[in-house]
Amino acid sequence: MTATVPRTRVNAAARPARKVPRRDRRRRLTVLAFMAPAVLGFVVFFGYPLLATVYYSFTRYDLVNEPEWIGLGNYIRMFTSEPLVAVAAWNTLWLVVVLTLTRVLFALGVALVIARLKSGVGLIRTLCYLPALAPPAAATLAFVFMFNPEFGPVNRFLRLLGIDGGLWFNDPAMSKPALTLLVLWGSGELMIIILAALLDVPVSQYEAAELDGAGPIRRFRHVTLPSISPVLLFGVVNSIIFALQFFTQAIVAGGVASGSADVAGNTKYIGSPENSTLTYPVWLYVQGFRYFNMGYAAAMAVLLFVVSFAFTAVLVHQLRRASSAEENA
Repeated sequence: MTATVPRTRVNAAARPARKVPRRDRRRRLTVLAFMAPAVLGFVVFFGYPLLATVYYSFTRYDLVNEPEWIGLGNYIRMFTSEPLVAVAAWNTLWLVVVLTLTRVLFALGVALVIARLKSGVGLIRTLCYLPALAPPAAATLAFVFMFNPEFGPVNRFLRLLGIDGGLWFNDPAMSKPALTLLVLWGSGELMIIILAALLDVPVSQYEAAELDGAGPIRRFRHVTLPSISPVLLFGVVNSIIFALQFFTQAIVAGGVASGSADVAGNTKYIGSPENSTLTYPVWLYVQGFRYFNMGYAAAMAVLLFVVSFAFTAVLVHQLRRASSAEENA
């Protein structure tokens, strides 16, 4: 008879752990060393300030005394007993809608025109991009001067045509449209990005669509737009975040138009005329650094961050759904 030796199962926990080769350990340490500056910068300049802002939003803090925990007091005040928050939120929402649409469409239109030019493309592209290099404060000062209702060159030119130019930055109904024109004038950066996407669309796709009988509109709809849709999404998200953080142009334009700004740029009347340029970031700045309500300003900053994140998440989700639907079609 042949004896059979029963097999014994070796416990997986009893197996000796496989040693990581020295070369792999060195490679991992090298990767961590290269990632360390980025991770450290993220923690120091984003992670910690974000957590500190969330903490201060639940406190009463004036930058001098110790923070006093008040729970949801700042948020309750924001939604119940602060009328200027509603005004600032409305102005910011107006800018989000109008600036996003006009900025993306204007940049796309200019990029389409430049992409079809045969000569002088470099010069025109440079001229369209140059305004984006101007500092926001200096550009705003120049625009306020150009649109001055009395001696500004814009109104002078309109008078020659028999048109009343209006008060622009001194009129509550026209101050935000004037700020929109200022932003469009400096949207060369987005125009360059969209132009690069347009030039990257394969010419063969246009030729195939033209052979199928597609006209310019159909080629733009079925060839150009699907190819540059990720870049357009970036432009929309970038424009929304830009409008939600609209600060420098609004505070400079309001101060200069009211005549209260001094040489250093300080102004007494923020939001002039009649709070039409009082955006949400401007009121956040006033609460934190003029009234020293830093806890309340932190609560406003947290709300602004949540709204920005929500806008971005919804837009990215919608783009993914549209992309998957187009691939399955």
